[in-house]
Amino acid sequence: MDGEAQIAGAGIDICDVARIESLIKRHGDAFLKKIFTDAEISYCRGRADSAQHYAARYAAKEAMAKAIGTGFSGGITPRGLSVENDAGGAPHAVLDAAATEAMRALGAKKMLVSLTHLKEYAQAIAILSR
Repeated sequence: MDGEAQIAGAGIDICDVARIESLIKRHGDAFLKKIFTDAEISYCRGRADSAQHYAARYAAKEAMAKAIGTGFSGGITPRGLSVENDAGGAPHAVLDAAATEAMRALGAKKMLVSLTHLKEYAQAIAILSR
C-alpha cells in the first residue's frame, strides 16, 4: 500500500422486514418491479421467508447508494443497484452503467456487499474498494 486509502466509500442500512412485507402485500408486483430486478425477484420468491430476503436486498440497495454518496438521485435507481448470489451463495453487487460511472468517479474499482437478516430486521453494508 502506498499510503492511499483503499476504501473509497462505505454505506450501511437496516430495514424493517414487516415494512417490506406490508409494501409487497399492498402493492404486489408493481412494488417489486419498481425496486427489484427480475433476478432478485426470482431469488427471493424461491426462498422461505421471502420478505426477509427482499428486505435484505432493499437494505443493500440503500447501503450501495450511500457508499456511492448519491442516494437515489443523479440517475442512481434501486433497480440499478442489485444483489445476486454466486454458486456458493455469497452475495455480490451488480451495478448498472450510471452506478458504475458514479463508483468509478470516486476512484473505486469494486463494490463489496454483505447482507444479514432475522425475522424482524435486515441489514446490509457496502464497501467501495480501489
